Amino acid sequence: MRIKQSTIVLMVMLLCVFQAHAKEQDWVKRSNEIAYKILKSQAKFAPEFSAQSGVEGYDEDIFDLQDNLVKRQLENATANLKMLNEHLANEQDQRVRQDIEIMIQSVKDNIEATKINDARVLPYGNVIGLIFYGFNGQLDKQVPFERQKAALIRLKKYTGEAEGYEPLFELAKKRLTERMDEPDLIKPFRGEVEQDIERSAIFIQGLSQVFAATDLTGYESSLQLLQSQMGEYNEWVKANILPNTRESAMLPRELYELQLKNYGVDASPEELMKIGQVAFMNIRFEMMALAPLVAEKMGYETTDYREVMELLKNEQIHGDALMEEYAAVMRELDQIINKHQLVSLPNEPARARMATAAETAQQPAAHLDVPRLVGNTGEYPEFIVPKIEQNEDGSWPKNDYAFKAMMWTLSAHEARPGHELQFTTMLRGGVSTARAMFAFNSANVEGWALYAEAISKEYMPLEGQLYALQARLLRAARIWLDPMLNLGLITPAEAKRVLMEDVGEDDKNAQTEIDRYTFRSPAQATAYYYGYEKLLQLRAETELKLKDQFDQQSFHDFILAQGLLPPELLAKAVKQEYIPQRMK
Repeated sequence: MRIKQSTIVLMVMLLCVFQAHAKEQDWVKRSNEIAYKILKSQAKFAPEFSAQSGVEGYDEDIFDLQDNLVKRQLENATANLKMLNEHLANEQDQRVRQDIEIMIQSVKDNIEATKINDARVLPYGNVIGLIFYGFNGQLDKQVPFERQKAALIRLKKYTGEAEGYEPLFELAKKRLTERMDEPDLIKPFRGEVEQDIERSAIFIQGLSQVFAATDLTGYESSLQLLQSQMGEYNEWVKANILPNTRESAMLPRELYELQLKNYGVDASPEELMKIGQVAFMNIRFEMMALAPLVAEKMGYETTDYREVMELLKNEQIHGDALMEEYAAVMRELDQIINKHQLVSLPNEPARARMATAAETAQQPAAHLDVPRLVGNTGEYPEFIVPKIEQNEDGSWPKNDYAFKAMMWTLSAHEARPGHELQFTTMLRGGVSTARAMFAFNSANVEGWALYAEAISKEYMPLEGQLYALQARLLRAARIWLDPMLNLGLITPAEAKRVLMEDVGEDDKNAQTEIDRYTFRSPAQATAYYYGYEKLLQLRAETELKLKDQFDQQSFHDFILAQGLLPPELLAKAVKQEYIPQRMK
């Protein structure tokens, strides 16, 4: 499979903060000017996401699916590499030099991934889902109406109504089939294509809701045409792509290891399996010890951690009360963070909302919706909870996102002190583009969020602590199940059994996990526990060095102020800057 478009989208979402609220230092401004040249040169290939993130001049443009796409992408990257090396040769400031080196490595990694995928993998992507994602971001309620108007022009370019434009779905057909006769290319996984076909109807219908929620007018006929083209394309995929798929989701080892590298995980699959299995057993022992205390508090007869978790899950909250309860938990977490001086908080509260049906189809897990970071004028990150649909008889299904014991750790991860605080800190300014986007990988982003759960856990109620351990158990399971699946050492059915019986996931979430490991984003799930361990190791080294001078609030503030540096660069910053400052 090709390196996931969702990864590219997320990286573009993590653009620089050079127009943030604080006044820039000169070196940051100079670094950002260099970075912006690269961002602008890359924007022409996926302008929907660049424009959505604040890169100017691309609100009306659409995906580049013209001939020789890979060749042109490589030529663009090579030119960027030459430009960066020229800047590096002339730059004296060590901070700017480090940023340039970060950008150089990012460009080199992208070139490597592009070449390997082009040589080994038959192109495939969910074009319908990408179009929905682009419009959903462009027409978000936080985007100024003047920028939303560009969607009307973009719409006509997709359909081919605009002069000089061929319907995008006709170009997509060409790109997906032009190399189909090359025998050595790895075909898309059948399960992925089947799922895309099944979910397309939700995206097509969801576009009507996205446009209807705005003040735009005059889009109806073009939107209807686009939706018709989407439906026809979906049938074409069913007839032409689905028969040319592979039955197993397994990747060749070299492609899986490339995926690990792209997500910031430097360990081998075998090392990850050892780390994960030992962690899994230790966390499960903790849950066995805590479950009797939770059972005593709640009046349960059983003390088995699995049964205790299931009883807690029975306390479901639905309808308007669900998001009200999330808001209450988030307020309590803010109070805990302030009282125990875990980390400095911004003045404004974190925000959360429930996703639409289409957003849930696209991203069925809880996540943070990140606004544009370039030119941000007050837009804020939002913690998104997947939509829970009522049954036909009016009852509610049991759901892993709809009971309070779980809300504590999920809110700590996605809101505060986790992801929301990461991005709000960047929006307040001071982090260069190189450290906010080009240094980004899943290990540094998700590692912090899992660490945020850990530093909050001891202040949660007992039932919240049990589910904090359950969430950690899931991340430990990921770091060994993901590589085992991709190396053919365990079957999807057996991995799903572990997730349901030992971790405590319901059937829907367990299947979402398996899809994630096998074809949605192989290797990405390993980054959580890997990044978490790196942060724990760094904190241990820092505490041992500083002894009584260690202060967790200043340590955490320093970590967040570095942006999204990968673990090795973050450790370097702590050792060379933070520790000497505290020892003065």
